[in-house]
Amino acid sequence: MKKILCIGEVLIDMICTDKGMALQHGNHFLKKAGGAPANVAAAIAALGGKVELAAKVGSDPFGDHLVEVLSSFGVDTKLLIRDRGNFTTFAFVSLLENGERDFYFNRGADGLLDISDMKTVDINNYSIMHFGSATAFLPGPLQLAYKFLHERSVANNLFISFDPNYRQLLFRDKQASFVRQSWHYIENCDFFKMSDEEALLITGCSTLDEAVEALSAKTPAVFAITLGKEGTLLVLHNEKIHVDSIPVNPVDTTGAGDAFVGAVLYQLQEHFQLRGQNHKGKDLTKDNWRQITSNANKAGARTCEYMGAMEAFRQLNNSIFR
Repeated sequence: MKKILCIGEVLIDMICTDKGMALQHGNHFLKKAGGAPANVAAAIAALGGKVELAAKVGSDPFGDHLVEVLSSFGVDTKLLIRDRGNFTTFAFVSLLENGERDFYFNRGADGLLDISDMKTVDINNYSIMHFGSATAFLPGPLQLAYKFLHERSVANNLFISFDPNYRQLLFRDKQASFVRQSWHYIENCDFFKMSDEEALLITGCSTLDEAVEALSAKTPAVFAITLGKEGTLLVLHNEKIHVDSIPVNPVDTTGAGDAFVGAVLYQLQEHFQLRGQNHKGKDLTKDNWRQITSNANKAGARTCEYMGAMEAFRQLNNSIFR
């Protein structure tokens, strides 16, 4: 079976457990493996898929931890490169009493994955390429490596998945650049997922219906707009299909979107294994896509029932689709 390749950041989330404290006053932090592409890869592997992660970590104890965690899910980490000269990236976050987040991003090795690292990738080993990195649109080597691998994927007619993964705390003064780069990938992919907030931001529209029209006018891709507890809006050949969510008592919504994407890609990989990938999923019917989306909603909902994305993914397996 050909693999799925996810590219982008893998990092350590340091979550302040002192309720309502700003980072400068926090004393207690919980270490969690994170990074959207890493989460997607872990979700795919947990469901039983074959997946690799292309990323860079420091040659330090935190890089060791990330390799260990991802390997424990069954993610192939041979493209998880160790950088001896730079530290593993950290994201420090605290939830303040007013509901805002106090955030500090200490960027290290993740942003240094470069084109030379990607030149060794054998495209023929993969059926799907997933671009879902929150940091890949920031200036630096990763941005160029991301674009290089995307161009190779397009040239080799691979199925391309995209998730913009907007993080306001990262793009305070770079929003225009984020939107411009997002459009390039939206226009050159086969499937993308975004939240309703991202749809409005990227299109500049004031309503979701207008955003769907703007997106449909510029891309032939199938896409899903997640609506939280309201479910998912699936758009297939300009037709809007609402797929209900799964009722849960949420504990932590972290990683739910990544679980959704992972479940979609896992199901596409299974389909390609049975039918071949040359058609890039064009034989999938409306009912097929509705079922894929419904199953992905189940994966996202299950993730919300547990604290922490990676811990939640350990509860995932393909039996949840039954």
